[in-house]
Parts: sequence; C-alpha cells; structure tokens
Amino acid sequence: MTLALDSAAQDLLFREARTANTFTDEPVTEEQVQAIYDLVKFGPTAFNQSPLRVVLVRSDEARERLVEHMAEGNRPKTATAPLVAILAADNEFHEELPALFPHFPQAKDMFFTERPVREQAAAFNAALQAAYFIVGVRAAGLAAGPMTGFDFAGVQKEFLDGDHTPLMIVNIGKPGDDASFPRSPRLSYDEVVTTV
Repeated sequence: MTLALDSAAQDLLFREARTANTFTDEPVTEEQVQAIYDLVKFGPTAFNQSPLRVVLVRSDEARERLVEHMAEGNRPKTATAPLVAILAADNEFHEELPALFPHFPQAKDMFFTERPVREQAAAFNAALQAAYFIVGVRAAGLAAGPMTGFDFAGVQKEFLDGDHTPLMIVNIGKPGDDASFPRSPRLSYDEVVTTV
C-alpha cells in the first residue's frame, strides 16, 4: 500500500529531513512562523491540551542571553541561526481546557487539579507538539536544528517562569553549507514493530 502523500512531500517532511547545523542569513519572517503554527496547531494532543508554548528569540540582546546557556558545541549555530525558538510546556495548560475541550469542560477539575499530574501531561503532549512544530518547519521549506544541549534551569529563569518548562531549543532557517551530517542508520520495521 502506498502513502497518501506524494513522494516529494514524503522526502520534504521525512526522508530528506536533517538536523541543520548551519544556516544562510536569509531571515525567517513572522508570516512564515504564523503559517507554521497555523498548520501544526491541528496536531492531536490528549484532551486537546495544546500545552506547547513558543518563545521566538529575535533580538540581539536576547540571543546573547540565550547563547550563554547553550552547551559549548551549540553556541555558534545558535548565535548565527536566522531564528531561534524556545519550545516549552505550559504546566497551567488546564486553565485553557474549558475553551479547548468544550464538550467536556469539567476535565480541568476532574483530571488536572494536581500539579504533578499537569507537569507529566504537559511534558508529554508538548513534546508531541514540538515534533509537529519541527515537521511544520520542514513543510515551510525551512530547516530545523532541535537541541537539548543547554542549561534548562538557566533558560527557564532567563526566558520563562515557574509555570513553563523548557523542552528544547530549535534553530530555524534555510540550510547553509554543509548544514547536516550524513544520514544515520535507522532501525528496520521488524526491529521496531511486534504483532501480538
């Protein structure tokens, strides 16, 4: 059976996708980011929680502050990427549930009154949305460089608050010269899928 997406779309979104380490200096516009969000916001999450929050780092001053919290190997690419996004989980996502899950508004109070439960749900569902975001960047014809090599506590203190947990930082732009490493191996279907 073939996939509904044509081969070119499959290549764009998956087979040719690489983590970008260098970028051109072509800017990433607000309109491009809006288009990415307007596409990926439809990706499913449990109870339609939608806990992902995005901080776009555009100013030179904010970029310098962020670079200080990056692991040494991630500093140069974060300093030079056209756009950097901090992807975070909103641990107070439940406050939006009456609007986001209107057919069951009591879900907020039935399932998410305790902070540890919300943190676990937010982390999982925001991670799903982060993956959608990366695929959306690819759909916009841009490259993404997602990273977890940074001081999480430092980024939270500098750019977020106690209700938002950083998940990853994503450099975004048109890929530059030698932007990515060769494709690494993948596990085969039989190594991953078990039928019972």
